[in-house]
Amino acid sequence: MSIVYIFLLLCMFVCLVGKSKRYLHMLQQNLYNENNRYLKWVGRNAKAFWDLDLAAFLLTFIGLLVVYDVEKFAIILVLVLGGLYLALAYLWKERLAHDQNKKPLVITKRVQRLIVTTSILYLIPTVFLLWQNNNAQFVWIMFTVLAAMIVLNPFVVFLSNIINFPIERGVYQYYKHKAQAKLKSMPNLKIIGITGSYGKTSSKNILSDILNIKYNALPTPRNLNTFNGLMITVNNHLTKFNDVFIAEMGAYVKGEIRGLCKLVKPKYGILTRIGTAHLESFGSEQNIIDGKFELIESLPSDGFAVLNGDDSKQVNYKLKNKVRIIWIGIDNPDVDVRAVNIKCSNKGTEFDVTFPGDDKKYHFQTKLLGNHNVYNILAGLAFGYEFDIPISDLQQAVKGVRPVEHRLELKPLHNFYQIDDAYNSNPVGAENAVKVLGMMPGVKVVVTPGMIELGDKEDEYNKTFGEQIAKYADYAILIGERKTKPIKEGLLAKGFDKDKIIVFNDVRDAYPFIGELAKKDEVYALFENDLPDTYNE
Repeated sequence: MSIVYIFLLLCMFVCLVGKSKRYLHMLQQNLYNENNRYLKWVGRNAKAFWDLDLAAFLLTFIGLLVVYDVEKFAIILVLVLGGLYLALAYLWKERLAHDQNKKPLVITKRVQRLIVTTSILYLIPTVFLLWQNNNAQFVWIMFTVLAAMIVLNPFVVFLSNIINFPIERGVYQYYKHKAQAKLKSMPNLKIIGITGSYGKTSSKNILSDILNIKYNALPTPRNLNTFNGLMITVNNHLTKFNDVFIAEMGAYVKGEIRGLCKLVKPKYGILTRIGTAHLESFGSEQNIIDGKFELIESLPSDGFAVLNGDDSKQVNYKLKNKVRIIWIGIDNPDVDVRAVNIKCSNKGTEFDVTFPGDDKKYHFQTKLLGNHNVYNILAGLAFGYEFDIPISDLQQAVKGVRPVEHRLELKPLHNFYQIDDAYNSNPVGAENAVKVLGMMPGVKVVVTPGMIELGDKEDEYNKTFGEQIAKYADYAILIGERKTKPIKEGLLAKGFDKDKIIVFNDVRDAYPFIGELAKKDEVYALFENDLPDTYNE
């Protein structure tokens, strides 16, 4: 094989490295296609550089067919093709550098196995090509196959995931049995499950901070709320010195929470607010409600559950077991643990709490913002009270609760204040966030690309969000003209000044704009973002 064909091969593989890295990353973020999440993502987003991909394939298929036996023209064509693939490699590199991700690609053992399998799939035609390099027509066929596989790279990565499934299943069973054996060896460990549509991670971290004033509590790290996440936490982080294990439990379909409960067997549970998060995968609101209550209905009769008395979905649900319920709330006067006299400012939130059997009101202060965080604190206080932590210690613990990163985190940024709510956006959380913004002084700005994964109601919820922004904000910065169209409609429907609706295609363009506003006034900017993968359009 001539040197020019070797050059073309190298150019194709340089292109593949960047493209494969992106789709491996998206496969990981979409839980290795659990509930077809990855394939749905590909359907929405796999059009990047499609025109150049297709041009390279057609040029390979048609060009090499015509000139593979005319050496002079073949050299020119191969150089052009090589340049095109190098250009694609550069564009993928720029795309990867430009993307703002919820979290970077983590090179786990599973990802390493996927890299090996994907590499083998691409090496098969390469080996045949090198083996039959004297057969010009065969060389053309193999180059065409490689070009097609580059175009179809998202599906080649997915095929690797399918091929590896038996291996991953065996690995899963091994670590599952290991985790269950470890939990069985710790009979005195208090295991608390937390689920809900919104606020699971915040509730988990707040509960951990409160209980750690007396106990050695271990919460699942970050958002490791899947089967694999819980197994990793138990196997790698849980020790004999832990008194409490707090297991965050996420789900995309009905039945998942029940499976997580069978894995860790919680005795206690917290149900945060129930809403429409992941409506598309659950299929209906009733499925979401039933799915979340799987935690509560998996608890033993000698345990207890903390439910929200201000959530009509929880109040009206008919439990199928006899577990004891502790109700928390703000608006409902008939709950067991209630917060009243709530005041929110740019310094945090303060409120009074009443406990069951005690008419006295106890004052609490926290750095956290918003009523939804008060609910999470109330859940933690209910557990602290049940676990015999003195109220004076609970007051001290609440004062020391740390803000959760990217969840209404107030921080000075350059010359303005950023309210960072940039992890996941949902209808309830988004409304809470703009209400918090409305409590702030100065110029109020919302920066958002809108909400996703809300099924057929996505546009409706985003339009409502626009109407809520109009009530509290002075400026609305929308990221991505196409996706934020319903938000803009909601803003205009409420008479929001169209000159104060700014549209950018990249969130980074918002910072200098806000910086200019901050030269004249004190500015509070709420970054209410949904980051499923990247934050640009």
